[in-house]
Amino acid sequence: MAGILLKLGGFGFLRFSIGLFPEASAFFTPFIYAISVFGVMYASLTTLQQIDLKKIVAYSSVGHMGLVTIGLFSGNAQGILGAILLMISHGIVSGALFLCIGILYERHHTRIVRYYSGLIHTMPLFAVCFIIFSLGNLGLPGTSSFIGEFLIIAGSFETNS
Repeated sequence: MAGILLKLGGFGFLRFSIGLFPEASAFFTPFIYAISVFGVMYASLTTLQQIDLKKIVAYSSVGHMGLVTIGLFSGNAQGILGAILLMISHGIVSGALFLCIGILYERHHTRIVRYYSGLIHTMPLFAVCFIIFSLGNLGLPGTSSFIGEFLIIAGSFETNS
């Protein structure tokens, strides 16, 4: 789902809504911005409350797709390029995180965060990979997620601060 279906919505906006109906997209851009900002904030706050690793990655995916929508409707090259880059990056990073969570579930038979203390001692290489993908999901500077999010924010502020 995170690798394909969420990107299908972004592609639909880019290909059909913006491509076929540019005047209607420009008219509804403030409304889309408001919904997207609310969605990003709500999904982020919901993510902070979760204790299941799979739900954490799923809700953060919803927040990332809100940023993609903001970038697509910014109407400039920076925002659209950032949205496409974030969709590609998110597909790779979230897929890798779901794979890591699946490996942890097979080994520990739970996805609750509090049961994974001391993971660095039992699975050190796996823990390093998991941290790298988690930081990529957070948008650490230097990762492709950061570049996409930065371009989205720069493009949207260029259009409407």
